[in-house]
Amino acid sequence: MEQGGFRPEAGIRQVLVFAAHPDDVDFGAAGTIARWTSAGVKVVYCIMTDGDAGGFDESHRPDIAAMRAREQASAAAIVGVEDIRYLGQRDGYLEASHEVVKQVVGLIREIRPDVVMAMHPERAWDRIQKSHPDHLACGEAVTRAVYPAVENPYAYPELAEAGLAAYKVPYLWFYGGPRERDNHFVDVTDYVDAKLAAIRIHSSQHPDLDRMDATVRSNLQDNAARGGLREGRSAEVFHVVGINTPATFAGF
Repeated sequence: MEQGGFRPEAGIRQVLVFAAHPDDVDFGAAGTIARWTSAGVKVVYCIMTDGDAGGFDESHRPDIAAMRAREQASAAAIVGVEDIRYLGQRDGYLEASHEVVKQVVGLIREIRPDVVMAMHPERAWDRIQKSHPDHLACGEAVTRAVYPAVENPYAYPELAEAGLAAYKVPYLWFYGGPRERDNHFVDVTDYVDAKLAAIRIHSSQHPDLDRMDATVRSNLQDNAARGGLREGRSAEVFHVVGINTPATFAGF
């Protein structure tokens, strides 16, 4: 079930989604994103690395980064996203360094979203494949940026001098985290086909698309059951954290 009033029609107008690699966001949140964009929400992607260490076909190596960028653009278009930013970090080497945090702070201050979405910074031991080191670094960098740097005018003062004023992020949504952290279930039944179409675009990464399709469908149905949706529904899951909400006061 949807919890806490996190519906797009309840004030979400702008969302900024961070991912470590091309295709991460499609696995984690493409159904929710399709639901949002269909309701008029503007969504921007930020892919932190170029994905050059991904894939399984040796013949793709010389062009893999450009190939993955093309795949991501096509996949994003399926779910209504046109604006994709890249931080240009090296695949497999992503760290929550001050360089990366500053890039994240600058982009959040530019976009000023109602929701920041990112990969989870905690390792999921039930399925460690969710917790690629770059995924964890993505979540940690975004978390460090969201609080306190984005809202602190004295953090990275060169950003403020460049016109990127401090901004208070209302909510931070994590995807791909430990199962026990899931606290928000979004019904994406009407957007499963769009999500799977977006994932299938990333064919350079998936040698068995049919098995991938079946696995994703099964996981979405399992999510829905855990979230209390009726049988036959599908859901994506998130760990939603309030950063600056009516329940917070002066940063506490």
